[in-house]
Parts: sequence; C-alpha cells; structure tokens
Amino acid sequence: MTGSAQRPGEAPTATATPSGTGLTKNPTAGTESARSLGAVGSRGRVLGLLVAALILAVALALSLAVGSRGIALGTVWDALWHYDGSPDHMVMHTLRVPRTVLGLLAGIGLGVAGALIQAMTRNPLADPGILGVNAGAAFFVALAVAVFGFTGIWSYVWFAFLGAVVVTVAVYALGARGRDGATPIRITLSGVAIGAVLSGVTTGLMMIDPATFDHLRFWNAGSIAGARPDVVWAVSGFVVAGTLLAFVVARPLNAIALGDDLARSLGVDIAGTRRLGIVAVTLLCGAATAAAGPIGFVGLMIPHVARWLVGPDQRWILCYTVLGAPTLLLVADVLGRIVVRPAELQVGIVTAFVGAPVLVVLVRRQRASGL
Repeated sequence: MTGSAQRPGEAPTATATPSGTGLTKNPTAGTESARSLGAVGSRGRVLGLLVAALILAVALALSLAVGSRGIALGTVWDALWHYDGSPDHMVMHTLRVPRTVLGLLAGIGLGVAGALIQAMTRNPLADPGILGVNAGAAFFVALAVAVFGFTGIWSYVWFAFLGAVVVTVAVYALGARGRDGATPIRITLSGVAIGAVLSGVTTGLMMIDPATFDHLRFWNAGSIAGARPDVVWAVSGFVVAGTLLAFVVARPLNAIALGDDLARSLGVDIAGTRRLGIVAVTLLCGAATAAAGPIGFVGLMIPHVARWLVGPDQRWILCYTVLGAPTLLLVADVLGRIVVRPAELQVGIVTAFVGAPVLVVLVRRQRASGL
C-alpha cells in the first residue's frame, strides 16, 4: 500500500492504489471528484438537497397537472384533499396520482440501483441498463407472460426479481474470469453482451406471440402510463426495502472504493457488503422494471451528476439520487405527454433521447480527465 492512509468517505488519490485489486484510477473517487468535494461543504450539500427537493416538488405538480387534459393546480389541490367526484377529480385519482407515484418509485429504484452498481463496479458509466440488469428482468417478465400466461403484477414481479439477480450474478461471474479479476471494463463489456442477447430474445418472444406483444408493447418501451393503484402498492415495498439496504451499505462502499486491501484493514466485510448490494439492486431493478418496463439512462445520469456535485461519499450520492432520479423520470414523462399531444411518447423513449447525448458527453469528459 503506497501513499498515506485515508478515512472511509474521503476521496482517494492516485497513489492510494492497492495492487491486485484491479483499481488503478478510481472513477468513483477520482481527482475531479476530490476537487468537487473540497469545493462543496456540508452547508452546500444540504442547500443542494433542499433545492433538489424543491425541483422534485415542481416535477410532481407538473405530472399531476399536465396531460392531454390540462388541470389547474388549484383543482389538483382540491382533488387531493377535497375529492368531490367531479370529472377532473376522477382523472386525478384514477390516472394522474397512480402514474405520478409510480414515476416517483420507478425513478428512485432505477437511480439508487445505478448508484450502487457504479460503486460496486467502480465504473461511473455503469447502470442497470448498460450492465444488462434491466434486460434480464424484462426477459424474465416476457417469459412469464409468453410461456406461463401471467399478466398480473403480483405474478410476474417475482420473475423480474429472478431475472435481475440471475443477470447480475452472471455479469459479475463472466467479468471476473481471467487473471485480472472483475475489472470495470470486463464487467461493462459482459453486461452489454448479455443485455444485447436477452433484449433480442425478448423481442423474439414478443413477435412470435401476438398476445404477448399486445400486452407488452408499451411496457417494453418503458412507460408509466395507465398505472393502477395495485401496481403502485405492489412495487412500493420492494423499492423502499431496496433503498434502505442501499443506505446500509453506503458507508462500507466508501471504504471499498479505496481498494479491497484497505477496506479489509478497516474491518469492512467486503463479501457481505457486495451481497447486500446485489440484493438491493435486485429489489430496485426488479420492482421498477416489472412496473414500468426497462427504462434506461436514469441510473446512469443522476448518480454521475450527484458524484460530480458532492464528491465520492456514497451517502450523499444516494441522498441526491433519491431526489434527482424521480425528477428526471417525471420531467421526461411530462415532456412525452406534450411533444406529440394528444398522443404520448413513452417515458423510456424520452429518457433515451436525453440519455444518449449525455452518455457521449460523459465518456468524452472521462477521457479528457484521464480517468
């Protein structure tokens, strides 16, 4: 171990690189993140959280008010607290509120899962979509509908969990093969390859079985339209449990970011932390994908932006992600309702339009910073 020892949660320098861990220049806690950490103090972080919460509140209000049928904010408030059975109030309770709450839950699930995956793989360009986790959950859901005829959320959500965990384990096992172990590049390439294969098979299942295609065509694009209260209740517990687990492993992940050797010297149970992380990712991705379909880029953009703002501390990254990820998803959903009104674009299509250019920018930024 070269260089001076550092406390968990601090940004490691280039000299604090234990040999044999596959960590050369830690993307999750690099020089640029260290600079941002020094520039943003605790007060700045708290103020940023308040601003993020305010922006999320605005996104929630827009999601309730904007659509093919516009509803005034005053009517929205009355519908929430003084329901009178009028047409606008019925639209609010039967359509807008479940859709908005599902967008909130799916955004949290995808964003927090992305933050965990980036931390565990030490790869800032990883997310549930790039690593194939969403594709695995979607494939198992398509299998449940096409082969077993399950169409209810409580039936196929378990298949989504199974698909998420199978692909997570498979990607990590495939990426760990070889002398260098599970390096970020190996894991990313494994995830992209497995995700591409499973996405192709899922599309094939949908094309072969017209009934399956009709049931899954909007879901497969990533959509929260038509959300029902039973769907919201079905996924809410899983998302909450996965988010709590994410915060439990946040501090140990800070130590693991310094390298496995140093984390062991600090008393961190590395294997246990990663197992809990995988469980959390499974709960979050499985629930979000089962309810809203395979929505991409949410888990990539928001944790990366949060890391840029507050540094490598996973606790702060998760706090910002919990507020920022649903904001992105809800704003994308609102834009999808507006751009082709009276029709709609699915939220997964809008996030792809936004996320693809952002991914290019992030890759160029990583190369420019030498990470």
